[in-house]
Amino acid sequence: MKYLITGANGQVGSQLVAQLQGKAEILATTSQTLDITNKHAVWQTVRDFRPNIIINAAAYTAVDKAESETDLAFAVNELGAKHLAQAANEIGAAILHISTDYVFDGKGETPYRETDPVAPQNVYGKSKLAGEIAVQAACPRHIILRTAWVFNEHGNNFVKTMLRLGANRDSLGVVADQFGAPTYAGDIAAALIHIAEKIISKQSNQFGVYHFSGSPYVSWHDFAREIFAQAHAQNVLAQIPVLNAITTADYPTPASRPANSRLDCGKIQAAFGIETSDWRKALLRLKDYV
Repeated sequence: MKYLITGANGQVGSQLVAQLQGKAEILATTSQTLDITNKHAVWQTVRDFRPNIIINAAAYTAVDKAESETDLAFAVNELGAKHLAQAANEIGAAILHISTDYVFDGKGETPYRETDPVAPQNVYGKSKLAGEIAVQAACPRHIILRTAWVFNEHGNNFVKTMLRLGANRDSLGVVADQFGAPTYAGDIAAALIHIAEKIISKQSNQFGVYHFSGSPYVSWHDFAREIFAQAHAQNVLAQIPVLNAITTADYPTPASRPANSRLDCGKIQAAFGIETSDWRKALLRLKDYV
């Protein structure tokens, strides 16, 4: 079986490559080796390699910078996704595309289901929603996997930021009025591979949109508190900094963030038997993050 993986040096992409190593033929690409905004380059690569599965882990993810780099965000997140989906459709491959909780406005009181109305509140979310729509239109054999609050041993993420700040500050403030579910990138990769294997073996043709994130739901403040507790227990931090709860209004950013990023993951459990990511378990190896 052959996989084309884009964004192979990112949090999820690197995990995909690691987990598929020795199990399948992989063409792992980065923005340096495949510019997904270049339609000709994408089609040439797909026609030459002829993958069974394309996993699009490439994305423009600089949420605040996207407010001033709108064209670039849409070029990667919409056009890039469209090019990959069109090429997949031409050769009869399936495309698995990663999306985000930011397609919702975050004003709901309950975890979002796949069928809930979308209303992104920032450029990043709007570009990711445009990518979803483009993939759905271009390739019927698609899986769109919305996830949230991704972290991993590599790359830039909240866990690594907290560990860095915790080592250098006696106290810090963390937003306590935004709620969601941290999601370990390795678990996202495992979920995608599980779905891909079901598709390849023709055990499933349940294409569509799915939610996959962590459990339990927490605020950023709750998440930070658990990170520091684990870091201290694992001797990664000599002492735990004082953690102050602040509001979204106390920490203004160029892009607005949803207050409710909780995703309902019941559909993916029913369709593929995939359980939510246990983010607390992923924090048991914090030495790998520093």
